[in-house]
Amino acid sequence: MSGCEPAPALRQASVLIASTRAATGIYEDQTAPVIRDWLTEHGFETRQPLIVPDGEPVGSALRALLLLDPRVIITSGGTGLSHDDLTPEMTQPLLERELPGVMQAIRAAGLASTPHAALSRGHAGTAGRTFIVNLPGSPRGVMDALAVLDPIIGHICDQLEGSHGH
Repeated sequence: MSGCEPAPALRQASVLIASTRAATGIYEDQTAPVIRDWLTEHGFETRQPLIVPDGEPVGSALRALLLLDPRVIITSGGTGLSHDDLTPEMTQPLLERELPGVMQAIRAAGLASTPHAALSRGHAGTAGRTFIVNLPGSPRGVMDALAVLDPIIGHICDQLEGSHGH
């Protein structure tokens, strides 16, 4: 590669936090910085994380983010059993192909830390050329999930971009 060739473009990623309390300023979200740092370490360029209230605002934000055609959207929060934990319900209709094995692995990794991981209802899958994954709302749960994604995120993106190498 000569010095005149442009550097390859970074893959784009977005972070969406579903938390009514963080969106209204009751507390400061602790998961977005963890996710954003992880994405940066994996060669992604990320926009400022979006923090929205639980429920329908998650669906609106996901649809808006998909218009930007990022390679990855990682959500955190809204995957539990509270009445307004609707991130899975907002995500699933947007997915063209689900990746249940990714969520099984994330829940299994979380179970090593807490039995509450079994209660996470998140989804993973693709919408066009975008990989979307719902992570729990706790920093520990996010770290467990990112450890699962660590060895596969590049391969997921390669395949979404048309590379068929295995």
